Amino acid sequence: MKNLSKNKKLYLGILFDLIGMVSYFFPFVDVVWAPLSAYLMVNLYKGNVGKIGGLISFVEEAVPGLDFFPSFTLTWCYVYLLKKGKST
Repeated sequence: MKNLSKNKKLYLGILFDLIGMVSYFFPFVDVVWAPLSAYLMVNLYKGNVGKIGGLISFVEEAVPGLDFFPSFTLTWCYVYLLKKGKST
């Protein structure tokens, strides 16, 4: 997943954030989605960004009420807008 274009990473990130919000309606989804979202984040972004993003994504999905936080989309913004990363 690390070789995806930045636009594909954005689209996937938005999709993953929407999947995370499903737990507002079906709370049991977080049991599976929290570790899966961390795994996806680590594989979507390399290095420390992926590791820290994975940790944040896991906590955000595991703690009730934090699902509104769009961790994948914000990570994309950090990498491509703030850091201006091209190869991440």
